[in-house]
Parts: sequence; structure tokens; C-alpha cells
Amino acid sequence: MSEHVHLIGRLVPRVGQELALAQAMTSITPAVRGEPGCLAYTAHESREQPGTIVMYEIWESQAALDVHADGPNFRALAARFDELLGEPLAIELLHKIA
Repeated sequence: MSEHVHLIGRLVPRVGQELALAQAMTSITPAVRGEPGCLAYTAHESREQPGTIVMYEIWESQAALDVHADGPNFRALAARFDELLGEPLAIELLHKIA
């Protein structure tokens, strides 16, 4: 049995693209939650850096995450990164310890 994959994604918007980034994230969320192997997919706005979106995701396996990363929902969002993001997408993979 594969270990679940937990991750934090950090999306920092370009100046003036804060609302567009939030809308892009919320628009794909229902579809992503329906993807095979998606156990959690939640978007949060940073209280310390308003406009910055912090994603918390749990995937059933690395294979499920890989399918998501190459799937239409994430690819449609990624196609807009140059327009929406002021910094490269940062992803931190986590290993649950407690």
C-alpha cells in the first residue's frame, strides 16, 4: 500500500492579479477534488501576505499526484502562471510524523 502524499503549494500573485489567481484556484477546486486519488484539496489565502494562495493537498499516492499534475485541471491553471504569478510556484512535499 502506498503512503499518502501531503503537500503545501504556495502561489504568489503578480501585483494586480490577486483576485484573478483566487478565482482561478476556486474554479478548478471542485473538479480536482473529484480526481482519482484526491483525498484533500483546499485553498487558503495567507493572512500575512494577502493575495498569496496556500494550497494544502493530500493524495492517495505519488502516482495519483503525478496524474493530477499532468491532467487537464492543473495544466489549465499552469498555462496561466506567467500571467498570474509573480514568483514560481513553490511546492513542499510533506511526510506526516504525527
